[in-house]
Amino acid sequence: MQFWEILGYYPNPLHPDKEKSDFYIGHIKKVIDAAVRLDLPVINTFIGADPAKHEDDNFLKFLELWPPIVQYAEQRNIKIGIENCPMFFTRDEWPSGNNLAHSPAIWRRMFEAIPSQHFGLNYDPSHLIWQMMDYVKPIFEFRDRLFHVHLKDARVLRDRINEVGILTTPLNLHTPKIPGLGDIEWGKFFSALYEVGYKGPACIEVEDKSFEGSLENRKTALIQSSNYLRQFVVH
Repeated sequence: MQFWEILGYYPNPLHPDKEKSDFYIGHIKKVIDAAVRLDLPVINTFIGADPAKHEDDNFLKFLELWPPIVQYAEQRNIKIGIENCPMFFTRDEWPSGNNLAHSPAIWRRMFEAIPSQHFGLNYDPSHLIWQMMDYVKPIFEFRDRLFHVHLKDARVLRDRINEVGILTTPLNLHTPKIPGLGDIEWGKFFSALYEVGYKGPACIEVEDKSFEGSLENRKTALIQSSNYLRQFVVH
């Protein structure tokens, strides 16, 4: 694994308001152009979604809007990594969230529709674990689509699930944590990355309420995360 500079821009390109959708797509292209000028190989973003529409309806919009974006990146030799966060955290984002690309089943459909090798994943295991999915197995299937890895943990609130079930909003059943303080088995995760020969960037993402109180707390979160992850990463 390597530590690279990456440009990230995470809007909702499938927003139901066309004016907003057009703006977001236009800015994604500007980020792609910036990556060219900075000699960076990858940009990260979201697919987007209309939260009020079904997955299949959002996929039709994806088929309309995303092939030209990927073609734009491909022509400039820039890869696009799509983060797998559902962006579904509040009551107004039901039922589909703000990002279509939240599961292996959807990734499979996306990559079959757009087979470009410049179109892949900004893979974050924490979003799989709170959806009750295997966060290691997809590494093997999508090994050629892993452009960027987020190192973020999550703790599933089992006692809370016993009270409210899994149909509640996601922050009622899990809490984001820094690596090593949640439920992810990082040894298994990194073992899979090494096994598939992943050589891309790995980025610590601090999203943990225990460390949000001040800048010093956030710095502590980065140091603690880095110290913990050194047992798995040679750099």
